Parts: sequence; structure tokens; C-alpha cells
Amino acid sequence: MLAVKSVAEVVRERTSVKAGYIDKEVSQELVLSLLKDAVWAPTHGVREPWRFIFISGDRKEAFIEAVLQCHEKNKHEAVRNKFINVPAFLAVVMTEDPRQKQWEENFAATSCMLQNFQLLAWEKNIGTVWKTPQHIHDPRFRSALRVESGEKIIGVLNIGYFDKEIVSKKVRKRTDPAEKLIAF
Repeated sequence: MLAVKSVAEVVRERTSVKAGYIDKEVSQELVLSLLKDAVWAPTHGVREPWRFIFISGDRKEAFIEAVLQCHEKNKHEAVRNKFINVPAFLAVVMTEDPRQKQWEENFAATSCMLQNFQLLAWEKNIGTVWKTPQHIHDPRFRSALRVESGEKIIGVLNIGYFDKEIVSKKVRKRTDPAEKLIAF
């Protein structure tokens, strides 16, 4: 019999996978299949303000070079080491709206969609970590990824199958919400 986890179990189990990726391809088709469910996040006015840039293993070196353009040469080795073992990346880009309310709604919707993606990936034994490094604001990086004026890179997800033993050793905890809840 197939064991089915509850949504609550997946939410509590999922963790950011920053290291421990194994050398196994993550295909564009797999990422697209996860996105097809992830986009069912709440989206104000069904604006669906997102678009995606997938970086596969065979394009990883070009992606790393785009990142390195944004860093001083003496930091290149350390920066390269952060990316070299990650099987794939997904840059998530949001349409910026000049109206504050709509901008915030777009950001919230895109964030919900990203969380959906991470939970769906976890369910398939694929680890992710949502990164917002400084270079996502650099015009050289934005140009390399063909991010237009009026768009914001919400983050870059590192994506890959991972060594479950390494990840299982992570200590995770959260503050009890009762400590942060008040009544009006």
C-alpha cells in the first residue's frame, strides 16, 4: 500500500537543502510538471505575475559565469563552490506593478507559488533552497538572464535530489505561535 502524507506532514518535513545534492539530473520536464501544480497558488485577480527561467545542468557553467560577473575576482572560487554541486536552478521573476497594493499582492502570490513549488518538490524527494543573493539586483546578472525593466527576480531556487541522511541530521525548530498571537 502506498503511504500518503498529510499536507501538515509535508509542511513540517520540508527543509531548505543547501548542501548534500547528489549527481542526478533534474529535468526541465520535471520542473515544469511541478510548476503546473504550484501555479494554483492564490493570485489576486488571477494576474499570475510570475515567469520562470530554468537553468539545467548543461547550462550551469554559463549561469555560474553570470553570477561571477557580479563578484570581485578574489571571491570567485568561494562563490563558484556555492553553485558547482547544485544540479539545477530556477529563477523566479515577478512583474512589478507601480501601484503599491498590486505590487504587494503580486509579491504575495509569487511567494505562495514558490512555497507550493518547494512542497511539491519535497514530495518527490527533491530538495530546494530559495536564495535571494545580492547579485539578483545586479544589472549584469539581470541582463544575462534577460530580466526586463519592470520585473523583479524574487529569488533563485537551487534544485536537486539529495542525500537524505545528511538532511535528516538538520535540527529544526519553530517558536510556538501561541507566543506570538494576541487577540484584538
